[in-house]
Amino acid sequence: MTKTPVATSFVRRLDALKSADKVDYVARFFTGGEPGRARDTRTMGVPFGQVFAAAKQFTHASLADIETLLESPFYEVRMGAVSIMDFQARAKTTPPTQRKALFDLYIRRHDRINNWDLVDRAAPHVVGRYLTDRPRDVLYKLARSKNPWERRTAIVSTYYFIRSGDVGDTFGVAELLVDDRHELVQKATGSWLREAGKRDPKQLVRFLERHAATMPRTTLRYAVEKLNKTLRAGFMNQAKDQER
Repeated sequence: MTKTPVATSFVRRLDALKSADKVDYVARFFTGGEPGRARDTRTMGVPFGQVFAAAKQFTHASLADIETLLESPFYEVRMGAVSIMDFQARAKTTPPTQRKALFDLYIRRHDRINNWDLVDRAAPHVVGRYLTDRPRDVLYKLARSKNPWERRTAIVSTYYFIRSGDVGDTFGVAELLVDDRHELVQKATGSWLREAGKRDPKQLVRFLERHAATMPRTTLRYAVEKLNKTLRAGFMNQAKDQER
């Protein structure tokens, strides 16, 4: 008897969990797709909590299995693929060669990591953790991409650095994204500026002093959330002045 491929088994697991009543609920989270192409993603109706739990049972999946899952037209299957990547990247027992392979796969198949939550699920550990002790030029290349999901990866990946107090690249990437016109890149940029600001409030204030008057209001609103009331109001008033 031929052994069932891991990717096929994972899809069968999700298929057993799907519910027609959940299709619309899950689908509302998908706002992405490939730039310049019609929306081509389908939804099975599996809540993501169940997808994550299923993925945790398939952390032994090979890179070939993961790439097969990334090719799926189903949102939940691709979420499962990036979740498996994330679980592998988080594991202390994962060897350096596998971390590199996961990073390479993520970058190479970014065409299938094409929604905000697919990025957020894997970028911090698959990309950020891998780059911790390596050159980070790739993040600046991604930040200049025409693809908004690649730009989101650039800033979201820096979360792994922020956790250890290393905020330089968060502010560096944010300099490239500070005027971004895509709302979901704006939200990520503002959110990660806020998180970096928790570690280095003075650097966040200096950044905002340069950019608050011209940056998108959404980015600014997220960035100032944890500042004191006086600073927050002052920077938001600069945005109001811009609108007049």
